[in-house]
Amino acid sequence: MCGIIGVFGSDNAASMAALGLFAEQHRGQESCGMAVSDGLVIRMRKKMGLVKEVFNDDHLCALPGSIAIGHVRYPTKGSATEFNTQPHMVETLAGPTYALASNGDIVNYAAVRKTLEAENVYFKSDNDGELLVKYLAYRIIRHKDEISEAIRNLMKDVQGAYSSVLCTRNELYMFRDPHSIRPMVWGRTPEGAVVVASESCALDTLGVIQRHEVPPAGIIKVNKDNIVVLENDPNLYRKTCCEKHCIFEHIYFSRPDSYHFAEDVYRVREKIGAALAKCDEGLNPDIVVPVPDSSNFIGLGYANACKAPLSLGLIRNHYIGRTFIKPEQTIRDESVRQKFNVLPNFFTGKKIVLIDDSIVRGTTIRKIVKLIKDAGAAEIHLRIGSPQVKHSCYYGIDTPDANELVANCHSLEEIRKRSGVDTLKHLSQADLRTCVGEPDNYCYACFDGNYPLGVSDEKP
Repeated sequence: MCGIIGVFGSDNAASMAALGLFAEQHRGQESCGMAVSDGLVIRMRKKMGLVKEVFNDDHLCALPGSIAIGHVRYPTKGSATEFNTQPHMVETLAGPTYALASNGDIVNYAAVRKTLEAENVYFKSDNDGELLVKYLAYRIIRHKDEISEAIRNLMKDVQGAYSSVLCTRNELYMFRDPHSIRPMVWGRTPEGAVVVASESCALDTLGVIQRHEVPPAGIIKVNKDNIVVLENDPNLYRKTCCEKHCIFEHIYFSRPDSYHFAEDVYRVREKIGAALAKCDEGLNPDIVVPVPDSSNFIGLGYANACKAPLSLGLIRNHYIGRTFIKPEQTIRDESVRQKFNVLPNFFTGKKIVLIDDSIVRGTTIRKIVKLIKDAGAAEIHLRIGSPQVKHSCYYGIDTPDANELVANCHSLEEIRKRSGVDTLKHLSQADLRTCVGEPDNYCYACFDGNYPLGVSDEKP
């Protein structure tokens, strides 16, 4: 899971891209980068760190141009180094020519890279964004493909999740994998600039109107003359017959004010909370407390359904990033200790329903429960707004080793005891499906192991 942005047709393209990336900072906090074209030269800056740290006013002034693409990174493919930071660029004899940023993961990365290396294509990183741009450049330079044809060939040869923006000196391309696993939405500002982003909340920040999702296997070409949505049949490229959106985008990743996959994210989360409450008739808690922030609307849906008061008894330090997407377990543990605190004299003697969106490794929730217990709670009933995460994700979530997943290694009762709660219940997959309008158009592989594309060629 990462965040991308693309801007075409603004004299302040770099500043607009930086604002869009800041709105998507929740999608990746390890590193960020931007490539900007002025029609003659593509300039790039990318560093480890947050958007506000990497791009100040001086940095943005050094990136003139009307076309910009950007990226915030959450590491899945490739280690946490500046070499793996996106965008990635290809330089030809004429200078920097192509830059690309992508959100997702490629499952046949090793096989495609081996094929390209056999053709003397050189790689600087082990990041899938570089693989995509090197593949396109190879098709364009060696096989004389037009850019759109190179993208179509990519869709035939490269398997996985990718919502991507490609910048040339004079054009912006946006394209999306045939299953549209990760979100991707675009539109225009009142001034006429074209903007594409991972989430609609970034478009809100930039005042974008006339919004559209990039279609499955969609290719959209933008230049000074027009915007062309290229005809492309997704069924020519995908293994299953329909979209397979990541359901975790609704459960955890996306901001609640985003709209994608034809759903308001906050409404889906409220429905999840209401579905959880159906299993708890007669529990009668004193208070419902969500783990902020992604669980807030799940907690609201639960509280409304069971007619119990909702309170933000846990206080989150918003200057600490999201603990799930930290690259190292020791960093995740330290972040939990810094991230949450309890309201003083709030929990004493109370029967609590604690709402969280998911349990992945199980370390975060255990520490949160201890905080609430130490604050004097009489009972803690933990309710999880997703089924048990038992399988690794290969499409953009950092769960590469199933042995890290607590539900894959322990029974529900063992997890309850490890967490220190009185009761523990998860939302069933059947109930989760009722919370979205087109349940067959989602991927649930992290819950049931049914992978629409298969798994990574580097992992069992």
